[in-house]
Amino acid sequence: MRDSILTIEHVSKSYTGHKALSDVSLSVPRGAVYGLLGPNGAGKTTLIRIINRITLADEGRVLLDGKPLTASDVFHIGYMPEERGLYKKMRVGEQAIFFARLKGLERREAEKRLKAWFERLGIADWWGRNVEDLSKGMAQKVQFIATVVHEPKLLIFDEPFSGFDPINANMLKEEILGLRDRGATIIFSTHNMASVEEICDHITLINKSQNILSGSVEEIRRRAGGNIFEVVYNADDDKLHTATANIATLLNESEGVVGGYRRVKMHIEDEGNLREVITRLNEQCALRSLSEVMPSMNDIFIRAVNGTL
Repeated sequence: MRDSILTIEHVSKSYTGHKALSDVSLSVPRGAVYGLLGPNGAGKTTLIRIINRITLADEGRVLLDGKPLTASDVFHIGYMPEERGLYKKMRVGEQAIFFARLKGLERREAEKRLKAWFERLGIADWWGRNVEDLSKGMAQKVQFIATVVHEPKLLIFDEPFSGFDPINANMLKEEILGLRDRGATIIFSTHNMASVEEICDHITLINKSQNILSGSVEEIRRRAGGNIFEVVYNADDDKLHTATANIATLLNESEGVVGGYRRVKMHIEDEGNLREVITRLNEQCALRSLSEVMPSMNDIFIRAVNGTL
């Protein structure tokens, strides 16, 4: 097992009338892409802010390379927040140099690295243009470059694919995997479960301010496997809900398929109830087929948040 680059130990944080984090612990393996998942308001952003020393924990501690995190450690961290922020009246290149200088790079070295990245991501022609002329996607490329240019050992991306078309999202995914392969550790916060399956090695799921699930993606999918079924049926959704009430958990909205049938995935909590589920579906829904499937990360996310994992 890899050693840990980042360790969170019993971290708690409260704001007026709100517990943002409650006794959260996790360990991020070195050289991995680590998914930080959770519903809106679960506490992910608060934890990221604590790692970046934007805010301080009320309790617990954060260790980087086994030592308590200090203010100077932010030079070893790259952070791209979900709320993008560029100074609109500055030139694109000067803006990028400004951010690189803040991370400790000399101007000449910063310009050299930045121009290489601008070429790499196809925005070299925008170096001398105003930031306000950038499209949302190009602005995000600039912020991505500013996040990685000082070659930090820990990178934190909060919803990095938001606003990107599929081609640019795939390009960014390849760049993130390339950074990992060159030795960086990446924390990847997202709601996109397909992205988690594509690039994450490990995950932590935070819900209601607590860590409710951690581990490697492979181990979690294997552990959660079993009793996930795809059902093809002919009925309205009310009858489906009646058939599965108190005996199975629906994992997605039903969708139409050829021939007027509908399809949905469900988790049957107790394997012994399978025969009863089939009977109910036959009575209520004109069951056409029922087949077992491996759970996706989206299925696991829903079950974990609903407390049925």
